[in-house]
Amino acid sequence: MPGRGATILHADLDAFYASVEQLLDPRLRGRPIAVGGGPRGGVVLAASYEAKRYGVQGGMGGSRAARLCPDLVFVRGHFGEYQALADAVMAILQDVTPVVERISIDEAFLDVSGATHLFGPPEVIGRRIRERVREEVGLPISVGAAGTKHLAKIASQVAKPDGLVVVPPGTEREFLDPLPVSLVWGVGPVTQERLARLGIRTIGDLARTPGDAVAHAVGHAVGHKLLAMAQDADRRRIVTSHRAGSVSAQSAMPARQPEPAQVRAVLAHLADRVARRLRDKGRAGRTVTVRVRFAGMRSVTRSRTLPQPVATTLTLTEVAEHLVRSALDDVPGTEVTLLAIGVSNLVDQRVIQLELDLEPDDPWRPGSASGAARRAVDGSLDRIRTRFGKDVAGYLPALLGGARAVPDEFRELAEHEL
Repeated sequence: MPGRGATILHADLDAFYASVEQLLDPRLRGRPIAVGGGPRGGVVLAASYEAKRYGVQGGMGGSRAARLCPDLVFVRGHFGEYQALADAVMAILQDVTPVVERISIDEAFLDVSGATHLFGPPEVIGRRIRERVREEVGLPISVGAAGTKHLAKIASQVAKPDGLVVVPPGTEREFLDPLPVSLVWGVGPVTQERLARLGIRTIGDLARTPGDAVAHAVGHAVGHKLLAMAQDADRRRIVTSHRAGSVSAQSAMPARQPEPAQVRAVLAHLADRVARRLRDKGRAGRTVTVRVRFAGMRSVTRSRTLPQPVATTLTLTEVAEHLVRSALDDVPGTEVTLLAIGVSNLVDQRVIQLELDLEPDDPWRPGSASGAARRAVDGSLDRIRTRFGKDVAGYLPALLGGARAVPDEFRELAEHEL
């Protein structure tokens, strides 16, 4: 449990995708590199630390990255290598303790309270992990150790690149208070700006601010969560396995005015990925959420809860398109840099119960005649893709609309399984 010492570890591979490219090609070591994109456009998927020093970051347009860093080297990415190397790192963590919670392809929490009698105190375990990952896999990894998950994650961020930070019990406030508030889990650029208006720039500032003031600035639910994190009131345990309550996909793109055909193409592609993953697991969801990120990092979110759960590609595309249109109407004339679709309120849906023909047909109802027809088409496409590959068939807007500026292999690595 949290609170028994610095036995919660957060292990995070440094600039993972870029570090893999530098591992595979020694000529790239020490050089600023970007995975994806190019000097004439496209989207940067990840950047090495050498490139980050110039301001290059993931999600940035390739042409802008090239202007910031004239010596930047663009690489296409070895997507098949990422999962294998990340899995090798996770196997090393499992050698230390079975209590491992993997939260993305390249980071995980560990509870080492049951391993200290075998390997020594948390700082020794952290060094052992870093040494093994470097020697056996060849990648740099940063480790933070503390009494809570949130504090361990902050410690690993402070440790970057390629370091180890341990926060002993009793020193939490001394460690946290001077750190920038941006390190708190959930504080993005917009929230950071709102907090700055209250004079909140450090975690200590946030911890000392009355809850009503924080809630007024960022909303009650978010404010309560951020204040708890700043005060290190984190009672979450390590969860070694769980079933996700939602599934999502997103697509970054160079800043551009949203054209209806291009928006539909991107949404069709995202909906296809989300719906296919839902069907693979025999799941469906009632709540559809879209996120639109505009130039300047402002984001708008819209949601709709349907009467019945859905997992069909066309229905999800149409619902998402309605929601995105609403978001664009609220921020007219602004360039869009990212679109995302998520489905939550999940239930099991292995089969569809057909409806009696008693009310008008509605394709958004899975059991209606047209809804069942859509599901049948999806089923046929799923079988074709399973046998011949996922790119051999699909829906026309996604196939012809140029929605794949970012390779699916990269995006799918970061998406949680159901």
